[in-house]
Amino acid sequence: MINKEDVLNIALLSKLYVADDKLDELTAGMQEIISFADTINSAEVENTEFDNINNLSDVFREDVVVESYPREEILKNAIEQDEGHFLVKKRV
Repeated sequence: MINKEDVLNIALLSKLYVADDKLDELTAGMQEIISFADTINSAEVENTEFDNINNLSDVFREDVVVESYPREEILKNAIEQDEGHFLVKKRV
């Protein structure tokens, strides 16, 4: 059972502010989530043969090496370039 103190502690650890008028609503909502998780955890897990329910054998395509565009073609629209590389501004 989750209580208001638990919610406030989670908020503190998450560095979130919870208004006093929203505390009851948030506590009830979190309790619903935990109850739902408990429902899932209590489900029967015997006879769970879901390894290949769609009968898929290999859903990934083979890697195929193809020719790339010439470097000059790729860089022709670059705003700034140097020695065959894109120049980008450092993000501060």
